[in-house]
Parts: sequence; structure tokens; C-alpha cells
Amino acid sequence: MPDHGLDGALDVVGARGPWTHSEVSANGIRLHVVEAGTGPLVLLLHGFPEFWWAWRHQLTALADAGLRVVASDLRGYGGTDKPPRGYDGFTLTGDIAGLVRALGERDAMLVGADWGGLLAWVAATAHPRVVRRLAVIGMPHPLRLRAALVGDAAQLRATRHAMTFQAPRYPESQLTRDDAAYVGRLLRDWSGPAWRRTADFAIACQRYRAAMQIPAVAHSALEYYRWMMRSQLRPDGYRFRKLMSTPVTVPTLQLHGADDPNILSRSAQGSGRYVAAPYQWRAIEGCGHFPAEEAPDVVSGELIGWAKSD
Repeated sequence: MPDHGLDGALDVVGARGPWTHSEVSANGIRLHVVEAGTGPLVLLLHGFPEFWWAWRHQLTALADAGLRVVASDLRGYGGTDKPPRGYDGFTLTGDIAGLVRALGERDAMLVGADWGGLLAWVAATAHPRVVRRLAVIGMPHPLRLRAALVGDAAQLRATRHAMTFQAPRYPESQLTRDDAAYVGRLLRDWSGPAWRRTADFAIACQRYRAAMQIPAVAHSALEYYRWMMRSQLRPDGYRFRKLMSTPVTVPTLQLHGADDPNILSRSAQGSGRYVAAPYQWRAIEGCGHFPAEEAPDVVSGELIGWAKSD
């Protein structure tokens, strides 16, 4: 595979397959993207502690269904630039809106999981003209998530890692030491038992542990959590909540692992109240926090149907 300027990350994030790797400049940074197929654009946004490879199954399935599918490494992850700042909700969603335009498209169906899902919610609110349809996996609407964290002790316990990530320096060491063993523990703790027993899970752990050890990735990934928590009492947090009080006006599909131990299913339910457009909810039985990898055929089928629905 040719070198696309991905520096030392290429051997980790440059996995070969029926897709192409490239870089796209948007919102002042270079984003590493992986693309397959032709047709209406579907933009896939991964979560923590993953990178674009989380969508390997959907890249091929959606491309075979006649869609142009692009999976991007988010700011700070994989082969994308890792600047020292810009990990707030406003800048991150500016990356997404800019990427859609840089790909030569007027709009896209956004598909996001975990942090990618949160950013997809925000992009559909802040940049509705570039979002044709929305699909969110494993992440409530930001205001619904905030309410769950405030009002549900079980959800607060389930996301206690977000609190430990607020400390300086130590969390970076925790993520990367012992060959990023902590990443493997998070994947195991957050996934369903069926996937954990497969060879695919073992390969995923190996890849995500390697990707977390790319220089600056651990720090960048943690900055997402730090902004989320620290902004709560700052003006930018108030502006963010005010923005998110505006209803989503594009058709929205919400998929959630029924057995997700990280973001509880009951925390995600109720997000439809923030959508002033057609909305569908589906809990995927037997899945934890990573349905796109745990039940790829189910998720791909749902996304293809949603992309092609009227």
C-alpha cells in the first residue's frame, strides 16, 4: 500500500482491504479516511478506544449495497492529526462538517458510535445542512446522557472511568503501559460474551491496543472526556447545552446494545424527545457497547435500510 503521509501510524491504521486510504484536509487539520463504494455518502465515526477499523464490516457491506462509505479517524486518533487542542464539541463537529464538504459532497448520512455518536448528534444540530440522515449507536442524545449521569447512580458507576480520566498525566500512562493492556480490559468489560469468545475479538483487541500506543493518541482521546466534564461549569458548556436544546430535524435511527454495561440501555432510551423528525429505536439483543463489531450483519442491515428509506 502506498504511503499517504500517515507517519509511523501507517503500520497500525493502514490495514489492507477492499477500500482505499487517503488524507483529507478539513477544519485546519488532516484527517485519515478509508473509503469504499460509490453512491450517496455515508460517513462513519468511531468511538473510544477504537479507530476507523471499527467499521471494517460496514465498509464492505454498505459499499456492496451501492453506497459511498467513508470511515474517518477522528481528531487525535489513528492517522489523523493530533493537535494539542480542539477536543471540544464545537471544534470536533466542525471537523465532521468540513470533512463532508472536503469529500466533495453537499451532505451525508452520519453514522456514529460512542463518542462518534455523540458528535453525530451535535453535527445534526449544529450543521443540519450537511446531515441527510442520522444513525447513532451506543450513545444517547447529549442532554439525555447528562440527565442519566445526574439522576441514575448505576449509570454514573458505569461511566466512572470518565472521572478517573480527569487527572493529569496518570490516565495517559494507564492507557498505554503494559502494551495498552487497559484498552483490552475495557473492550472485554464493555462487550457482550458472544463476541468475546471469537477470534475477531482477539484481533480487535490487538489492533486497538496497538493504535492507542501511537504517539499522542492516548492524550488526545482523554481530552474528549476532559472537555466533557470540565465544561459543565464553564461558559462553553452552557453554550453547548443551549445548542443541544435545539431539536434534531433529520430522520434519526438509534441502535443500542441491549446488554451495554457502559452506556445503559435505559440511559439511551428517551433520546427521541430531542428529535423533531422521523425517529426509530432498536435494541440489539446480546450486544454490549460495540454492536457494529458484535453483530455486524444486523447493524449493516439496519444502516442499509435506513440509508435507502424515504
